[in-house]
Amino acid sequence: MRAVRLTLGAAGVVLVLVGVRLLLARGLPDLVATVVWLAGGVLAHDALLAPVVVLLGVAMLPWLPTWSRGPAVAGFVVLLTVTLTAVPVLGRFGAKPDDPWLLPRSYGALWLVLALAVLAVVVAASLLRRRRSGTGAS
Repeated sequence: MRAVRLTLGAAGVVLVLVGVRLLLARGLPDLVATVVWLAGGVLAHDALLAPVVVLLGVAMLPWLPTWSRGPAVAGFVVLLTVTLTAVPVLGRFGAKPDDPWLLPRSYGALWLVLALAVLAVVVAASLLRRRRSGTGAS
């Protein structure tokens, strides 16, 4: 197991170094844009995603049975993270009427499929936890 971890860690370091080299080769404007984008991701997480998950937890978890709380929180985190990441695509920012190949899909419908899949996994995990705990409805 240690060899696998070391191999994966080394591969990760190599890929990061390749990425940094390629980014630096693109020039200062792309480097600045990348730093701004990464900082925006951190700010969006800390200012939007984390508080929304906490507020949803505070508001909804007391209404849920104890065996479903963990899966529900995991579902909130997954769905909110994916939604926040997909805002540019869902909003079709950058789409051009003269380029039908740019953002060609119905991304809202695909997001709905993902949301339903997350809900299905949350329900299944909750029911599995209920069955394992041996409780009915606490």
